[in-house]
Amino acid sequence: MALKNMMHTMQDDYPSRIETRAKVQPRLDPVIYPEAETPILSSCTLSTQQLNDFEKNGYLLLPGLFNSSEVNEFHQAITAIQQDESLKNSPVAITERGNSELRSVFQIHQNHPLFSNVARDPRIADIARRILGGDVYIHQSRLNFKPGFKGKEFYWHSDFETWHVEDGMPRMRAISCSILLTDNNAKNGALMLMPGSHKEFISCVGETPENHYETSLQKQEYGIPSNESLQYLSDKYGIDCAEAAAGSVLFFDCNIMHGSNSNITPDPRSNLFFVYNHIDNMVYEPFSLQPPRPEYICSRETIKTL
Repeated sequence: MALKNMMHTMQDDYPSRIETRAKVQPRLDPVIYPEAETPILSSCTLSTQQLNDFEKNGYLLLPGLFNSSEVNEFHQAITAIQQDESLKNSPVAITERGNSELRSVFQIHQNHPLFSNVARDPRIADIARRILGGDVYIHQSRLNFKPGFKGKEFYWHSDFETWHVEDGMPRMRAISCSILLTDNNAKNGALMLMPGSHKEFISCVGETPENHYETSLQKQEYGIPSNESLQYLSDKYGIDCAEAAAGSVLFFDCNIMHGSNSNITPDPRSNLFFVYNHIDNMVYEPFSLQPPRPEYICSRETIKTL
């Protein structure tokens, strides 16, 4: 029997893409999980105020977490990646619609030794452990490029909505870590977030097509909120812009509404993303009842705690 015709055996507490109208429901999961029994030893501990800010706003921006020498090393690595023509024919590489410019490179923590080490760096991994309350693994990793003059936008969305529907992530117990590889500002497409929107789940309209990921990674057309939903969130929470210098790190909750504008400036914008998921929140069958997305987008077979 085809997977999409089977009943999902886990209760869906965050239904989406099954109704003809979008719905708003309160978040059912904590934002900050209880601290693990084994204390986390970290070179970058969060203060009570920072934890409170994350709980309230759904994101936390830490300037200068990586120094200029480290950023230069990252730049050398991504320059080599951008110049690798064979990579563009690999499934892990997503190019812009209509040209061969790299938009994203997935599974970067497995395919590049430098970024594999960065994913384990306690300055970021321990923050994920503290917020999620224990051991974590990489659900997804990627480099996002937004080249000067023609870098396309990433439209408003909640990551959790996609990971829940298309990957089968049960609960809101994941966090994204974005390391700024270039200066990010409002002009070149810095990430915009609606602070506090992580406290509400916004369902989306439209049944998920088969193999949706093949086009959604270039331009997402399903799993995006309605204009009415976005107006509601914007009116209630407002919009912040995560502007910071290269080497800064942005942590944001899996359910916060976020997106970024296109980049028509000469200044490129590049960010390195690691999505940390708690080991008790491993993905299950997709709630869309479609076949699972590939391993390079959603870790299932190569799960290792960090």
